[in-house]
Amino acid sequence: MRFDGTEVQVPRPRASKPGRRAFVSGKKKMNTKKATVVTDGEGRTLWAGAFRPGRMHDQTAVRTEGTADLFEQFPEVKAKVDAGYRGLAKEFPGQVQAPPLRPKKDAAPEEVAAWDAERHQQSPERICVEHASAEHKHWRTLQRFPGRREDFDETYMAVAGLVSDRTAER
Repeated sequence: MRFDGTEVQVPRPRASKPGRRAFVSGKKKMNTKKATVVTDGEGRTLWAGAFRPGRMHDQTAVRTEGTADLFEQFPEVKAKVDAGYRGLAKEFPGQVQAPPLRPKKDAAPEEVAAWDAERHQQSPERICVEHASAEHKHWRTLQRFPGRREDFDETYMAVAGLVSDRTAER
């Protein structure tokens, strides 16, 4: 399995609404909602969910959704994740594989070269989830969601289902 989170811009909440700042993403500096996408090794969407405001961290969403608990129940399951799930990789070292930590600025050149080689080795194994997220965003509705934020979850699930059905035929 491959895990990754993706952000989609959503309409800004009204000024009088409580929790308005929760949707402002630290990465994109705009109002977003995030979704977690899980794919297999070939890039077919297995699951899309754990929808949350843009400010929430990827790993927090997986934990609150209960997906992280599944690693305890199914020890044979393996996952490759990006740096946003490094804590999950520390908790389940035999099951979850995250990219290595970047060496410090004063690290030896050999250490930097080893880090770069390991990162480049894992990158092609994780790219399929990035492609799956991008395929969802090929749909105009998810490039910049025009509707109400409350309807985002169902819309994303519908698009992910349509993409998953289409990729299953390949």
